[in-house]
Amino acid sequence: MTTKPAIAPIPAAQAIPMALKALHLPTMVRCWQELAAQALRDHWTHERFLAALCDQELAERSCRRLAARLKAAHLLPGKRLDTFDFTCVPTVSRSQAELLLAGDWVAKGGNILAFGGTGSGKTHCANGIGYGLVDAGFSVLYIRTNELVQRLQAARKDLALPQMLTKLDRIDVLILDDIGYARKDPAETSVLFDLIAERYERRSLIVTCDRAFKDWDALFPDKTMTVAAIDRLVHHSTILEFGAESYRLREAERRKVASAARKR
Repeated sequence: MTTKPAIAPIPAAQAIPMALKALHLPTMVRCWQELAAQALRDHWTHERFLAALCDQELAERSCRRLAARLKAAHLLPGKRLDTFDFTCVPTVSRSQAELLLAGDWVAKGGNILAFGGTGSGKTHCANGIGYGLVDAGFSVLYIRTNELVQRLQAARKDLALPQMLTKLDRIDVLILDDIGYARKDPAETSVLFDLIAERYERRSLIVTCDRAFKDWDALFPDKTMTVAAIDRLVHHSTILEFGAESYRLREAERRKVASAARKR
């Protein structure tokens, strides 16, 4: 009886990366040899070596998830809270804004309503809160209200509105910028109301607006719809008042004064 020749085992240096690739562990594939050398040099136990490999994989996965959330959020570049000059907006404090970054209100389906005149800083602050929420692990989407309304209306015409609302429902926090510029068109503003009603007490909104509630009749064609929309937004909400003065102008003036002082 003939015996089959023994198959030589695959060397560990080849078998390990092959196995790690099959298990979809790219960071371990890249780092295992370097860590193995360090483990040998520093006399690590097997457990410590394995723990170090796992820590590397978990850390990079967390970074990749954060990068993916930031990309999907479409937040305005540079508009973080640490670049916002709260001294220009005395009605909103840094501590008040930073308390919102933990996201306790998101878990309860709450909202943030930011009111103020054009250029008052509400969009910057809303984006700053959005960045903080992304860092905390929440999914966020920043979009101008007019753009979203147009997308919702197009989806309704294509009989795909429920699917789009379901897709938006996967996002923890929607930042609707400039809701006051939404056109008073029955077809378009009704889909905006559908969105507000769909997310009520389930998913969160950050809404910026340059109009007080008393002027919201200009947004919705129907008085009853206006009242219902305001009621749903205000319930479980935090209201930030930015005033009528322009944050952008005040910030520009502050920088001008600071620059002049440095040149003296």
